[in-house]
Amino acid sequence: MRSFGVTEQVAAPARVTPKWRPSLSLIVIMMLTAVLTLPLVSLFFFRIYENQLVHQTEAELIAQSAALSAVIESDLDGHLPPDTALGARPPAVAPAEQPGPFTPILPSLDLARGDLLGRRPDAMPALQPANPVFKLAGERLFPLLERTQSITLTGFRLLDPDGVVIAGRAEVGLSLAHIEEVREAVQGRFKAVLRQRVSKNPPPPLYSLSRGTSIRVFTAMPIIVRGHVAGVLYASRTPSNVFRHLYEERGKVALAGASVALLTILIGLAFHRAITRPVHELIARTTAIGQGDRSAIVPLKHHGTAEFARLAQSFLDMANSLNNRSDFIATFAAHVSHELKSPLTSIEGAAELLRDDMTGPAVAMSDDDRRRFLSNIISDTHRLTAITNRLRELARAEIAPTGGSTELSSAMADIQHRYPALDIRADGALDRKIRISAENIHIILSHLLDNALHHGATRIQAAASTASDRLDLVISDNGGGVSPNNRARIFDSFFTTRRDAGGTGMGLSIVRAMLTAHGGEITLLDSADGAAFTLSFPVTGELDLD
Repeated sequence: MRSFGVTEQVAAPARVTPKWRPSLSLIVIMMLTAVLTLPLVSLFFFRIYENQLVHQTEAELIAQSAALSAVIESDLDGHLPPDTALGARPPAVAPAEQPGPFTPILPSLDLARGDLLGRRPDAMPALQPANPVFKLAGERLFPLLERTQSITLTGFRLLDPDGVVIAGRAEVGLSLAHIEEVREAVQGRFKAVLRQRVSKNPPPPLYSLSRGTSIRVFTAMPIIVRGHVAGVLYASRTPSNVFRHLYEERGKVALAGASVALLTILIGLAFHRAITRPVHELIARTTAIGQGDRSAIVPLKHHGTAEFARLAQSFLDMANSLNNRSDFIATFAAHVSHELKSPLTSIEGAAELLRDDMTGPAVAMSDDDRRRFLSNIISDTHRLTAITNRLRELARAEIAPTGGSTELSSAMADIQHRYPALDIRADGALDRKIRISAENIHIILSHLLDNALHHGATRIQAAASTASDRLDLVISDNGGGVSPNNRARIFDSFFTTRRDAGGTGMGLSIVRAMLTAHGGEITLLDSADGAAFTLSFPVTGELDLD
């Protein structure tokens, strides 16, 4: 008798590497917080727009000063006596700096560059009063400046060639010649500067986020008459500010903020219901099932998304499969114990009788009885060996390699040589390749033919047909067939009607296990004469064409 040693290697359970990982809820909260704060963060990007507003304000002051200077120059040229003392002669413009007949003045101030001076110095008493001629001109031109200021909100002051204010709402008669931009203008050069703004009223709270509310643009445009500086048009204006509009529309801004917050909350709730909640429920179900709670194998209360529904269904299918497998193992173990117990009990009883015969009373066991008991021991040993071999074959069938392919024509030809006592006839699509190795198809067919022989069959008919990606092989015999009472149990392990003749009831179980491992199946058909089975195989999609 051969003994087989089996060494089992139990793999350690796979474990996730323990380290900190953010939870799904934390990631969702962080994302929603980022979305919620994005409008507030974007306020700081308004500084770029503020610089553009400074450029725009400077360009507007240049345009207004240029237009008013042209009107003032025309007025002074027509009213100033020829002997009126004028100011300096403007510096000559280099030809390279004056392409063509135009001399444009472009905005040059940059809030981001730091061109910010202190507040404008106060006016000072003039060293000498303004020429009466310029005083009259100032009174004559003041209505023009006032009307322009009321529309454009630009502050204008008209200065004489010495920098003394001759027209404006304030500081008339005082000198601004000590101010940097005015000093440049009386020399005939245009000058624009940024200065800190002085306001009588404190700015609204939101203005503290912006520099645009604390600055003012000043421009000094020289007025040239008869080739000399006849005066300076001094203009100033505070740039427009986006925060001012936000503060003025604070009710609408608050409503918009509340809408963003509400929308963020709704997104968070939707995310929680669609993703976070199903994940937590699935984790709880996994833990419960892992602890043996079979009542947890039910659909989730909330699937959230189609992907989670498919994931939950796959999880339930896996859990059901594992439970069915566990039940099968438990039942199988009980059947194995029962099948092994009978021959072992018989062997034990016979061995005890033989032992007692050797050490017992003087009446000895006859030779015939002794041979009968020894024959029983040998018979039961053979049965144990057969059961053990069948168990090994069943284990191999369930983990059989699924690679390879073969043709039924070669398999049927080999089977015909191995079973000469059977009249085997095969027809149909035998040349179609099926996804199973030649060795495994031989095992399947051998078990079926062994069963047919043991049930008195002499003829085997095999018919193969294909349908889409499957090949069906119908095998029928003329043996004793399967009784109606046994039809539901013939694929059960250890079920046999030939137990006294050495049957183990494992043949069809091995066939079904091997077919299942290869993606096939076996079905018992109704048959009036003998037994008939349909074996279904997956095909490779290749045809052998001669």
